[in-house]
Amino acid sequence: MKAKSHSLKAGILEGIRVLDLSRMLSGPYATMLLADHGAEVIKIESDKGDSSRRSGPFKEDDLKRNWSGYFISLNRNKKSISLNLKNNDDLAFIKKLIEKSDVLVENFRPGVMNRLGLSFDEVSKINPRIVYGSISGFGSDIFGESPYKNWPSYDVVAQAMGGLISLTGYDEKNPLKVGPGIADIFSGSLLSFGLLASILKARDTGRAQFVEVAMYDAIISMCERAIYQYDFNKVIPKPEGNGHPLLAPFGVYKAKDGFIAIGIVEDSYWNILKNIIATDEILNDLKYGTISLRAQNRKELNEKINKWTERFSKKELVKLLGGKVPFGPVNNVREIFEDKHVRKRDMIFEIAQPSSKEKKWKVAGNPVKFKGFGSFNLTPPMLGEHKKHYVTNLDYINSNNTRHSFEPQQKDYRCKVTFSSKNNKVLELYARSFTWLKSSENYLICSVSKSEFVASENCFSSVKFHFLKVTAENDNYKDVVNLLNTKLSKKDFTDVSIIHSKVEILISVKT
Repeated sequence: MKAKSHSLKAGILEGIRVLDLSRMLSGPYATMLLADHGAEVIKIESDKGDSSRRSGPFKEDDLKRNWSGYFISLNRNKKSISLNLKNNDDLAFIKKLIEKSDVLVENFRPGVMNRLGLSFDEVSKINPRIVYGSISGFGSDIFGESPYKNWPSYDVVAQAMGGLISLTGYDEKNPLKVGPGIADIFSGSLLSFGLLASILKARDTGRAQFVEVAMYDAIISMCERAIYQYDFNKVIPKPEGNGHPLLAPFGVYKAKDGFIAIGIVEDSYWNILKNIIATDEILNDLKYGTISLRAQNRKELNEKINKWTERFSKKELVKLLGGKVPFGPVNNVREIFEDKHVRKRDMIFEIAQPSSKEKKWKVAGNPVKFKGFGSFNLTPPMLGEHKKHYVTNLDYINSNNTRHSFEPQQKDYRCKVTFSSKNNKVLELYARSFTWLKSSENYLICSVSKSEFVASENCFSSVKFHFLKVTAENDNYKDVVNLLNTKLSKKDFTDVSIIHSKVEILISVKT
């Protein structure tokens, strides 16, 4: 359950700086996903702090109620600066931070950032390559003016309006909200994807990008099945309880000591399941022979499956069905804590408490895994803990723009140029020299030997450029160079410009 610490290895998102002006759940969840993987997330809070700091629950020994479980879970691995954005000095300071950051995230109601002078238009003037991420209930006018744009919204509102509640529960008379804050968490997950996609584009173009997720929109996308059902058949889907309108057996079934889930789609799994159950009414009834027949007769089939499963305990059903058909026990949180899968895959993080190295907080881990990189589990920040650090170090902090614009130099790197023809003939040359040309766009210019190149020039179809470190010393820019090599790995021959001189060939490619 112990995630890796910062001292072991850089996270895959090292070198990305995020200013997090969001609060509560949706925005902090998005930035938490980034912070866990090494992004530098600076949480901007008012003098009272994110309201999640006060929401609880609190440990019994936290008499001052400084550490809410809600806040800890979403704000590990972050820094905190307390600012009053209506104060001119603090506003000037955050603008300095914006100059040196890659991303700004906010989840205020539309209009708040405009009134603070921190709209996308204003922020992109400060930093022309900023990525500006926004979550709100109903979005801004940029992507279509919503009649609800000024309505405040929380998770339950988005679940209701987006159709999720209409599909959840046993019947239409008793609508049921989904337990976790799924509208917030799904919106935050979508925003984290949007932020990373926008960072890639901003690096490529040098231009700012605005990315937005409306919670209402997010839940509509989550309920995608209802959309096509209505379009295809004019069916208004209703709550199905623990079943599925198009599949059977597919849902939750009773056990002696709780419940289990079975999800049969393919006929192959149905054949395995019916042979495990091995009753005559299941084995020999032709009404269940295909997916469509099982769906048509799902009510009586589910009753028969339920009659069989309730004869066994959850552990017995694990032995009977585990690994043979799509199956799993319905776990409560205690059972999740005890599950070997959860321990092996670091899905519960242990976070050190500021007052004690021995005592640990436990929070849900990060489900996104990267080969060669771990997730971090640093203690969440105290309110305003890092303001002095950023005030005194602001002029010395290299923003990620510096890393983004890193260009290998000849004293440290060699550049290998590989030409390939359509019939797979390859010519590899090391550039005699290379340089970088900066104009409205950036170019790499390599010089290669004329005698080696000219004879084959007309048959080339693609070009690959690859930088290699000259010395064996540790390369602090390895990740950036790898990214550059990937970007230049497959260039069509028409993408490069060839200039002939008396003794050399100059090959120019846009980077």
